[in-house]
Amino acid sequence: MNVVVIGAQWGDEGKGKIVDYLAEKAEHVVRYAGGPNAGHTIVVDGKQFALHQVPSGILYSDKTVFLGAGMVIDPEALFNELQMLKDNGVNWEGRVFISDRAHLILPKYRQMDKDRDAARKRPIGTTGRGIGITYAEKAERDSLRLADLDWDEKLADFDGEDLEYINKYKAQLLKMRVDLTAKMYEYRDKNILFEGAQGALLDIDSGTYPYVSSGASCSAGAATGCGIGPHDIDYILGVFKAYETRVGNGPMPTEFNNESEGELCDYVRNTGREYGVTTGRARRCGYLDLVALRYACRVNSIDSLVLTHLDIYDAMDEIEACVAYEIDGKEVTDFPASIPALNKAKPVLKKFKGWKQSLKECRSFEELPENAKNYVDFIEEFTETPVGIISVGYERNETFIREDPWDDSWIYGEGEEDNE
Repeated sequence: MNVVVIGAQWGDEGKGKIVDYLAEKAEHVVRYAGGPNAGHTIVVDGKQFALHQVPSGILYSDKTVFLGAGMVIDPEALFNELQMLKDNGVNWEGRVFISDRAHLILPKYRQMDKDRDAARKRPIGTTGRGIGITYAEKAERDSLRLADLDWDEKLADFDGEDLEYINKYKAQLLKMRVDLTAKMYEYRDKNILFEGAQGALLDIDSGTYPYVSSGASCSAGAATGCGIGPHDIDYILGVFKAYETRVGNGPMPTEFNNESEGELCDYVRNTGREYGVTTGRARRCGYLDLVALRYACRVNSIDSLVLTHLDIYDAMDEIEACVAYEIDGKEVTDFPASIPALNKAKPVLKKFKGWKQSLKECRSFEELPENAKNYVDFIEEFTETPVGIISVGYERNETFIREDPWDDSWIYGEGEEDNE
């Protein structure tokens, strides 16, 4: 089984926790896009791990993880991250591999990234990790891949500090380099979990361009970034929060108004710990945008949704979610491509009764209070997509499954009559 996990919003949905949770039944975990701009937080037995490039499955001692071809790798940041894991008792050696088709971030790209964004008339709000520059160099066909580290003619294109930096990490990187396509074929009968980065609305093609990431954060990116074909993807999970957040610039129709909704914004931000894992920046917060979520489900063929942070609403009398936009006096129910239209969009909100009790101990849908069930039921109805997993806290065990993505009975049929 090949299961893909993507973010269904603007990133920071809790993908790291969900990948870590699902990795128990996987044998291999592959990260397929992004680079050190991603931040996946995992809490196990009260201990927090912040991962940026290493796939979240690394915390299981029997799992092998791969950094995919669609990623851009910062060697310095990667080995610092691996050292952090080792310092915290995670033995990663012999379990972390990198696709030979992945591209490398050079130190100078970080400052170039910041300078380019600062020079824009409409800054993107980049993390300044050199991601955009590396992807641009890749598109220009001037970037450096792991496959090129023993290609002398290619290395001759670099000199000075660049070459010194490459040589510093060359031997270590070569030890971890693999042909990912060959590995995926070798493991074709195994359970493999494909981990996305950022979110569907930050995808370079289907996101809120130009306020997007430079990589493929869509579900299709799992194929292009991992050396498999589209037919090899069996199941796609989309992770979303019970509300909306965004980091950096760009449209966000349901963002809380700081003047009239500042108290609500502070409550959600502080209760949900909505500060960037990578940058520490406070995230923009808003109502759950069901118009955008339904769009993400459609454009990514999401089989099932994963709802996280549902417990943030535990103390609230009433919650609201966006079911349409008002743009120039017209009600719009499809997610626009136009940035001016999204900037003008005002959310049409639907109210739901709160449940006024803690969800922390709930371990099944049946244990949820009735009003929480009603909220989930409405999300399923609106998006026409089932909510198969629900998270009610940061810990690994504060999660429950309604539809197991590893259950492949739906592929082969269950209880069907013999037609012979």
